[in-house]
Amino acid sequence: MSDTFEKFCNAHTIQNRVCGVAYTLNDTQPVVCTHIGDQPLFYLDEEIIDEDGSDLFDMEELGELAREVQTLKQEILGIDAPETYVEEKTMALFLEFGENMDDINAMIDLAGIHDTQNAEQRIADIKELLQESRLASAYFNVAEKNGVTIKMSKQVETASYDRRSGTILLYPHMDIIDQALLLARELRRHWQHRQGALLNPLSFSPEHAILVNRAQEADMTISIIRIAWELQLAGKRDVWERLEKSPMADLTRAFAREAFIDFRTLNNGEASTAVFEAWFLSERCRQKDKVIIQAMLADQNKYTIGDEQSSHHVTVDLMVALGEMPFGKNYLSKYVHIITDDPIFMEVRDRSSANFLWFIKFERSFKQAEQELQYDSDLSTHDVRHDLYNQGSQDRNDDTIPSANIIQLYEHAPPRKHDEKRAASGQNNGNAGGNVIDIRHWSRGEL
Repeated sequence: MSDTFEKFCNAHTIQNRVCGVAYTLNDTQPVVCTHIGDQPLFYLDEEIIDEDGSDLFDMEELGELAREVQTLKQEILGIDAPETYVEEKTMALFLEFGENMDDINAMIDLAGIHDTQNAEQRIADIKELLQESRLASAYFNVAEKNGVTIKMSKQVETASYDRRSGTILLYPHMDIIDQALLLARELRRHWQHRQGALLNPLSFSPEHAILVNRAQEADMTISIIRIAWELQLAGKRDVWERLEKSPMADLTRAFAREAFIDFRTLNNGEASTAVFEAWFLSERCRQKDKVIIQAMLADQNKYTIGDEQSSHHVTVDLMVALGEMPFGKNYLSKYVHIITDDPIFMEVRDRSSANFLWFIKFERSFKQAEQELQYDSDLSTHDVRHDLYNQGSQDRNDDTIPSANIIQLYEHAPPRKHDEKRAASGQNNGNAGGNVIDIRHWSRGEL
């Protein structure tokens, strides 16, 4: 039954099968299946030649193509041809540049005249802004009492206090708010100078120099933040907003948190202490340490305040002076001993800076020990030479003094007391206890 069904299916399939197309390659079948399809395919290897060529390009396209070809030829000719106009063009550029420079110089001179005229007005505006702060007003009073003047100068990058001439220089081309904040910083620097807290950190031992440099920078930052806070209370919110949008935002938050909780922290120093601690906990220490350590490596004077103990005592006094304010309590006096001992304030966190600091300490201790040894050796040599010189000078000046002591020996018994004078005078007395023998004759073998 099954065989009959299969034969029927095969016969039906053969009858319904359409023409199939396959291929061969050099009369061989390179693949398993070479079936292509069920429709005959015919290929004609003939080239179709369009005699008129009107179907390929339109006249508009040909004209545009011709224009592009012509433009390309001109560009090629321009590249290959020598540039005979370069010298004339360069001279024209120089002339134009000179004319522009004359205009620029005229504008600079005019701007300088205007800056000179407006400098005093800008300084007056800055003072008027800072006078709203009680702390800044106190700084101004101290500066005026000591004859400090404020000037605009392009010789500084931002602001600088020149303690020798008693002048605070401000860069003129800045926003008035930035100028006010920088002036507040330099006024605090002048306050440090008058309080004896603006000592050069290089005068201290290496470890204390790191702490002094950090503390001086942190103190000026505290002064800026407190003045900005007082200006905010007076309605000048632009200054405080400028600090909140600056890298000092973390310090402003620490100050504002203490001031919001209790307004008395402004005068008792707690708000300033919070900012001081936040400054040391930040990454600002790494930056300042690199600067001071580079200054130590480049310092050739090597002037240090005594030994380690003296440097420690001076550092304590300087910390107390840094905490002084024109009004209110000293915000550092209660924490001086903690600051000088706690690793948070003293430790150098950057590894490279710590290595350089160790090298500086080792070099200074080695040179100090070398100088002490050299001083001791020079002192001992000087004493010996001084004694020899004195002895030689006595021998040269007094010929009657013998070059060696005379030792007298006795044959039997020492002389009696009443005969000592005779024995000393060289008289031979029969009643003496013994004869005197001169060691000089004995040493020559005469006896």
